[in-house]
Amino acid sequence: MTTSASQSFVNVGERTNVTGSARFRRMITDGRYADAVEVARQQVESGAQVIDVNMDEGMLDGAEAMRTFLNLIAAEPDIARVPVMIDSSKWEVIEAGLKCVQGKSIVNSISMKEGEDKFREQARACLSYGAAVVVMAFDEVGQADTKDRKVEICQRAFRILTEDVGFPAEDIIFDPNIFAVATGIEEHNNYAVDFIEATRVIRDTCPGCHISGGLSNVSFSFRGNEPVRRAMHSVFLYHAIPAGLDMAIVNAGQLDIYDDIEPELRERVEDVILNRRDDATERLVDIAEGLKGQKGKTAVKDLSWREAPVNKRLEHALVHGITEFIDQDTEEARLQAERPLHVIEGPLMDGMNVVGDLFGSGKMFLPQVVKSARVMKQAVAWLEPYMEEEKQRLGTVDVSNGKVLMATVKGDVHDIGKNIVGVVLACNGYEILDLGVMVPAETILDTAVKEKVDVIGLSGLITPSLDEMVYVASEMQRRGMVQPLLIGGATTSPAHTAVKIDPVIKSAPVLHVTDASRAVGVVSALLSAGEKQGLVEQTRARYLRMRETRQGGPPKPRLPIELAREKALQPDWASYDRPAPTFSGVRTFEDIDLATLARYIDWTPYFSAWDLAGRYPAILEDKIVGEAATSLWNDTQAMMQQLVGESWLKPKAVVGFWKANRDGDDIRLETGDVFHTLRQQMEKDNTRPNFAMSDFVAPEGEDWIGGFCVTAGDGVDAIAADFVKKGDDYSSIMVKALADRFAEATAEYMHERVRRELWGYAPDEALAGTDLIAEKYRGIRPAPGYPSQPDHTEKETLFRLLDPESRIGVSLTSSCAMSPASSVSGLYFAHPEAVYFAVGRIQKDQVEDYARRKGWDLRKAERWLAPILNYDPFAA
Repeated sequence: MTTSASQSFVNVGERTNVTGSARFRRMITDGRYADAVEVARQQVESGAQVIDVNMDEGMLDGAEAMRTFLNLIAAEPDIARVPVMIDSSKWEVIEAGLKCVQGKSIVNSISMKEGEDKFREQARACLSYGAAVVVMAFDEVGQADTKDRKVEICQRAFRILTEDVGFPAEDIIFDPNIFAVATGIEEHNNYAVDFIEATRVIRDTCPGCHISGGLSNVSFSFRGNEPVRRAMHSVFLYHAIPAGLDMAIVNAGQLDIYDDIEPELRERVEDVILNRRDDATERLVDIAEGLKGQKGKTAVKDLSWREAPVNKRLEHALVHGITEFIDQDTEEARLQAERPLHVIEGPLMDGMNVVGDLFGSGKMFLPQVVKSARVMKQAVAWLEPYMEEEKQRLGTVDVSNGKVLMATVKGDVHDIGKNIVGVVLACNGYEILDLGVMVPAETILDTAVKEKVDVIGLSGLITPSLDEMVYVASEMQRRGMVQPLLIGGATTSPAHTAVKIDPVIKSAPVLHVTDASRAVGVVSALLSAGEKQGLVEQTRARYLRMRETRQGGPPKPRLPIELAREKALQPDWASYDRPAPTFSGVRTFEDIDLATLARYIDWTPYFSAWDLAGRYPAILEDKIVGEAATSLWNDTQAMMQQLVGESWLKPKAVVGFWKANRDGDDIRLETGDVFHTLRQQMEKDNTRPNFAMSDFVAPEGEDWIGGFCVTAGDGVDAIAADFVKKGDDYSSIMVKALADRFAEATAEYMHERVRRELWGYAPDEALAGTDLIAEKYRGIRPAPGYPSQPDHTEKETLFRLLDPESRIGVSLTSSCAMSPASSVSGLYFAHPEAVYFAVGRIQKDQVEDYARRKGWDLRKAERWLAPILNYDPFAA
């Protein structure tokens, strides 16, 4: 290794890394090692002086893949002439590589995150193999992000390595963590400067060492925009190399010459890297879109829209999310208006209505709407001093467009959709009074009266929330309240609103709101004297037609429950080898690695949470939503880097196994507990059984059932709230959506462990990520409240058995929603014929039988099973 900072900079080729290159990952997972060797060759030909090899992929045997690949490239003279950096988060993979690599190698990486003793142990092992080491700036507290933390950790590691272990200083390579800049989060703005300044100090105080880093991290915010990323990499290196950075993991063929970067682009990138301006990120974003698909040349901006009248300019800025001219255009509109408020009520609201229309017609998408709201927020901020001055001068008391109360109803803890609606409405000049989650009806209505709100908005995700909304509406009628009632949330629908909610309240209008963008137009119309009557009459007439249509047709025929049971699944239990799990009872699993879980994330539902329809990754190339999806994806990956690197979430799991047998449509456990299941009653014109979950458990002899509860942890609400305090609602919504994805990923990860280890009925399973998402494994993990068992109250039995509240901090609300919201629970079935299914609508005979088995009265059963009843429980 070289020892002088003045020596040539070392490029570490990054493309032979399965976590950094999707193309290379596919080659390795498909077993196309010959193609993978060509990637290594191309890296060397492009100027890489070291190649970074990483095989950390959930579906790979990392150690075997590492051995295979290193042995293959060792036989290629033009590749073997450069050193190998063995890169893995798993020590067994690193050691597998060390045992077969030729010549001097580099281990990437070791750190003190598991304490000094583990750090010394791994360092001594690397020393025994003659390898250099990359030391991450990571200790027991976490990953270093500030200059002082980076310096402190590296100096401490240097003393241990040189004084305790006897490591040669020239074989120590520190990685002080390159983090993404230009993320839109203020705390991230100085990350590049922190790295550069820390590098300078570390090189001065740890003589002989080297400094490296993952260069692509710095430009994470601009994924998909190669010209900007290349410029950011070159500018970063231009300033970091003189400070002491002497190697970096880069795509050696994707570096621009500093002086060849287009001057305007170079200046704006440099402003970001060196944190020279408060608006550096916005200025770079302004020119970034025009650079996509180019080779670094700045596109000529189309400013023809600047020639339009000011109202049209404001509309254009709102639709396209452009903040560059919003202050001057808002001021021009203010000077033309009689009152500042008229700018909000007029051109700004008109522009947001256009946004709403584009969103409703599928020509604009939710992430873009949130960015449009950011433009609106800036325009309103410009007008606020003038409105305040007018308020003082005229003695007016309220200059908002109206006050909207919002709440997630009692028993429900989900609020992502509600928060999106609140953000969009607030940025349109409405005062939002958000009561949060699990809010009782009395609190909602008492607050509405006390605060004199203009509109009440209710949100809910789980099916019991539907009944709670009916109760709130009936209480409004009893009190004679006249505020319009807005209904929204995943389980709500125009049909439910028309049939269940609208009939119980005559004193006030009820409207179902499909999405956040539509909320603006609906609230605006409801608070407009000229529009309200027409909207209310039109909605009530539509709801009346829906009720008449629903009442006019007979329900689809269903089998009597006894006949449906005759059509139950009949497995061959005599020949079935019933596997026993490795333990009985309950175990808790903590410290689950976020980086590992990230590989289990199904990203398609994440885009759905933002109302972007399509499957990942094809959605990024979709002709309709691709641009919006890619922009969201870039923002998300920037946050993922911080979320994982700084351990924002603390995933935990609890798993249990119990001996069990089928008893009709119930499952009886050795503990004396019973899981009640529901059976399909639909008539089928094929040979498919009428399933119930109990069918998957043997009626006699030894058989087993499992249960689980996982959570992303309880820290996400505080993180989201902190973003809101900083005015970054976009990131607040994003982190909650990501927490949901990590909860689901934890469930997927633990289910794989159950199949392969803990229950062990599929020890040789080796499925790719897409196969996991497609559920091509043996066994199922259905959740109470979902189609295979629509009764949420079955969670009560599961929680009594697992005790997740004391073990991992997950509790049930009165409506059997889980808190924290980013949690998942369910049962494990191992039988090869176990499948996911939907119970569908059921007849009264099964409801009566189910109520008897659970010890309920009929009305209670009908309340909890209301969404799947094939009859009207309130009909005469």
